[in-house]
Amino acid sequence: MQRALFLSPVPVPRTTSPALACPPPERRRRFDAPSTPPAPTGVPSLAPTRRGPPGLAAGRFPLLASGGTRCPVPPAGPAPGTAARAADAPALPPLTTLTPATHGAAAGGDLFLSPSVSGTGSRYASGVEILSGDGRRTVWSHTLPAGLSAADFRTQRYRGHQVLTWWQGTGLGGLATGEDVVYDDHYRPLATVRAGNGYSADGHEFLITSRDTALVLVYAKKTADLTSLGGSAHQAVVDGLVQEVDIRTGRVLFQWDAAEHVPYAQSEQPLPASAITPWDWFHINAVKVDTDGNLLVDARNTWTTYKIDRRSGTVLWQLGGKASTFTLKAAGGQTLNSAGAVFAWQHDPEPLGHGRYSLFDNESAGAANTGAGAVAELPYSRAVTLQLDLRRRTATLVSSLDQPHGLSASSQGDAQPLRDGHTLVGWGSLPYVSEFDRHGALVFDARLPDGVTSYRAYRLPWHSR
Repeated sequence: MQRALFLSPVPVPRTTSPALACPPPERRRRFDAPSTPPAPTGVPSLAPTRRGPPGLAAGRFPLLASGGTRCPVPPAGPAPGTAARAADAPALPPLTTLTPATHGAAAGGDLFLSPSVSGTGSRYASGVEILSGDGRRTVWSHTLPAGLSAADFRTQRYRGHQVLTWWQGTGLGGLATGEDVVYDDHYRPLATVRAGNGYSADGHEFLITSRDTALVLVYAKKTADLTSLGGSAHQAVVDGLVQEVDIRTGRVLFQWDAAEHVPYAQSEQPLPASAITPWDWFHINAVKVDTDGNLLVDARNTWTTYKIDRRSGTVLWQLGGKASTFTLKAAGGQTLNSAGAVFAWQHDPEPLGHGRYSLFDNESAGAANTGAGAVAELPYSRAVTLQLDLRRRTATLVSSLDQPHGLSASSQGDAQPLRDGHTLVGWGSLPYVSEFDRHGALVFDARLPDGVTSYRAYRLPWHSR
């Protein structure tokens, strides 16, 4: 099956400018030539595989340049994806469905994955792909040049229209360097979003808000005095930042730095042996908009989800960790971990409304987030739902969805709430994707090949044009 055209690499720029510039006219051709045209600087090479009616209508969205200027775009040509992929170019990995077609009814929508391979010599490529709801057919895919990986691939809404978004770059899980990409519903690059103030965007989250701004994360290397913790006075540390960026102008509207609001002592990650080894004390991995408009920020290495004031950055409450605002409890039939906590090394807090929140509960982590020498608070990972009582300051574990094969994911992962009470779980460093119904029954289970991961997985409606 054709999946993607493998193109020459386009490096991720290390620039502080978050805006696009209009390319010269000869580089603004649509995909109507026998060979794929070059991409503008800062926009990823387009290597799509697409199924659908022939012909490509004119894109609804032109490329955006600095200050929101619209770049002129020539008329549309034939649909892309007809050129054969080079025989020696690796393709994206397949997804193998483990559940029979009659095993329950999965919620509607396509599957969105960002398969990633580590190291060199893999038979597969990294990239993004949309699969049919049963995981058996490729709707569209985009292969990245060797050395780059993608994360957080999904649909969102920008300027009133449905778009595709993802992060691409290097170093996900550490001091990453990358940029966030927006494609329109014709599979054409619409915008590139970069972190501001001299930083580079991390791949753990790229969230477009109802204000047409982007919430992005940053990993920043700094130096801290950790003598109070028994460390060096000049310890290298990795701080976690949140930025809200205006997509049209690139202007940073809001910035939150964890080190300015959270004590280093809250970390569960041991200090490194050397002061020059960066200590990833916080490991920020999510930012969400809560139902009241304030922000939820998740930190894997403090075992805590923080609710912060969107204007001032003040921490309003902490869920989990050493300084939890809430007493943690388990409802009947539910289990706290060996530390007496509801979750550990977690990802992806999701506000469900009426004081309910879900998270992906890894319950496992490797030394210094390497995945090696993993420790575990439970012998398996799970997705959990908690009920908060703000008046009594309690957080009760009310339901959990255990990894179907009894395995632990030492990194990554998400739990997406779906319609009718279903939940889609991407198992992060494990190559599995599962869906559960509202009663906790497994209705869909699939896996990628060994050695392939997808940072998150989503099930979403998608209609291309």
